[in-house]
Amino acid sequence: MLNRRNFLTAAIGVAATGALAACAKEDKSSTGTSSGGSKAITLGFSQVGSESGWRSANTTSVKEAAKEAGYNLKFSDAQQKQENQISAIRSYIAQKVDVIAFSPVVVTGWDAVLKEAKAAKIPVVLTDRSVETSDDSLYVTLVGSDFTDEGRRAGKILEKVLAKAGVKGPVKIAQLEGTTGAAPAIERAKGFKEVMDAEHKDDWKIVVSQTGDFTRAGGKQVMAAFLQSNPDINVLFAHNDDMAIGAIQSIEAAGKKPGKDILIVSIDGVKDGFIAMSEGKINAIVECNPLLGPQLMEVVKTVHDGGSVERWIKTKEGDFMQDQAKAALPTRKY
Repeated sequence: MLNRRNFLTAAIGVAATGALAACAKEDKSSTGTSSGGSKAITLGFSQVGSESGWRSANTTSVKEAAKEAGYNLKFSDAQQKQENQISAIRSYIAQKVDVIAFSPVVVTGWDAVLKEAKAAKIPVVLTDRSVETSDDSLYVTLVGSDFTDEGRRAGKILEKVLAKAGVKGPVKIAQLEGTTGAAPAIERAKGFKEVMDAEHKDDWKIVVSQTGDFTRAGGKQVMAAFLQSNPDINVLFAHNDDMAIGAIQSIEAAGKKPGKDILIVSIDGVKDGFIAMSEGKINAIVECNPLLGPQLMEVVKTVHDGGSVERWIKTKEGDFMQDQAKAALPTRKY
């Protein structure tokens, strides 16, 4: 349960709410009517941005699923700025869309605009990420992943990575965090620390931790600084694959071997992450599936038709290590 409503888990999700938001990129597509001949549902969808391979796959999934469902999709790219998403949501309210969906850039600061949507009687569905509100009736439900559990799984798979590498003694961990204030950054760090505090209080230590904003460039830049201040780091925990891939560039530039001198665990499971893992540069990945479009469209229809969405939607997610990467790579769709 999340804020007394079911947490529709489909591996990770995107949000929707497009808009003619200032400073936000907008893409409008109209399908006219649904396959049944009735007026098509108009969905406003505001995406966080395009900061990573995961996000791009998520956007594609949402657009393709909306087209398949016959919905009139109004799409907005917030470029990782909360003010752009708020503008987009207000634009959707003004346009009187049927349903608004969005993937919140950060956790807080949404009450005012969500109250406006509620006053306009437009239901709001969160995708991928959660929010903190003063009133949990301001949104209908959340389609997304359990980020805290992903952090725990990253901690548990690191145990296997260390055992396989024969690493004994103190482990000095660098952590590349996601965007400050974003739900996945907060919750993945929390879950990882739970495992560390409960089972490895004496032998694991996070010696440095900083945001890389979920981007490849951010991971590269921050990891370079990590290596200068803490050259004896022997483990990297990255909150997503793109930051891990950026970090690999800095590790190699420093004359070290990623996956050997510095063991790497990340979260996502995008194609480039699997390629790096098949090359031995990432040791393990905790999967977070971005293909939430079909589940989101199902929820949107249910909400639009006045039905209950107090249920779970959960797709299988896995944890992968280097020796599984080559076998899994041909099947990756994102």
